[in-house]
Amino acid sequence: MQPMQSTMSKQPPQPASEREVASSEFRPTPKRRDEAALETCECLIDIVAALFSVSSKELRKPGRTASPVSRVRQIAMYVAHVVLRMTMSDVGAGFGRDRTTVQHACQVIEDLRDDAEFDRLVQVVERVASAAFRSRAGL
Repeated sequence: MQPMQSTMSKQPPQPASEREVASSEFRPTPKRRDEAALETCECLIDIVAALFSVSSKELRKPGRTASPVSRVRQIAMYVAHVVLRMTMSDVGAGFGRDRTTVQHACQVIEDLRDDAEFDRLVQVVERVASAAFRSRAGL
């Protein structure tokens, strides 16, 4: 005698593409991550511009800029990478720069932090960024 089949039909297995969509539903897609990184950098640029009384337009300007503006941008890129834990590539995209430019900025700021006054200045920016982005960075 054959076993009786259940009257309830089982759902057929989902194709791989549907499973991937369902499992990645809560993970940020690359596009969403890029948009979030750009938005974060835009906000950080505005904050740093206000802290240092520098034009945010100057900070966003492509290419080389005057030394004081460049230093402020370097501080912002450093804070985005170190405090907000963004990748150098994401920071570079958010600032309209290359990943290697962000790497250089981080090295320059680390070297300048040996000066106690400069270090205090960077600490202030770090604290403001931490407070402003607490929910985004999981800080």
